[in-house]
Amino acid sequence: MTVNPIRHITVDAHDPVTIAQFWAQLTGYVLDDESDAEEALLVSPFPASPGILFIAVPESKTVKNRLHLDIEPPTGTRDELVTKMLGLGATVHEDHRKPDGGGWVTLRDPEGNEFCVERSAAERPTP
Repeated sequence: MTVNPIRHITVDAHDPVTIAQFWAQLTGYVLDDESDAEEALLVSPFPASPGILFIAVPESKTVKNRLHLDIEPPTGTRDELVTKMLGLGATVHEDHRKPDGGGWVTLRDPEGNEFCVERSAAERPTP
């Protein structure tokens, strides 16, 4: 197979546009102009990467995600990105940072969906 078969990663949401705007700040993806109250699509600026599609559902999230995204900051540090996301409405779910600088932070977006922020490539030791 020469083409990425994953077109979208789909997330249930109460307010698709608002939560898509939060994730756009985190990923650098762009909100599609045709997004509306029923579904909002974030389009990837990276070739062959899937979009993130938010679909309106009536029920709230009640249990841990079965799937989540691990985010590596493209610039800056893990802790800078965590601080930025907290300012945009994320909350800390679990903090797995270690005294030696390793580890990650599990956050929740404004609708409760978990995601992890790992160290940037520059922060990881070189092999």
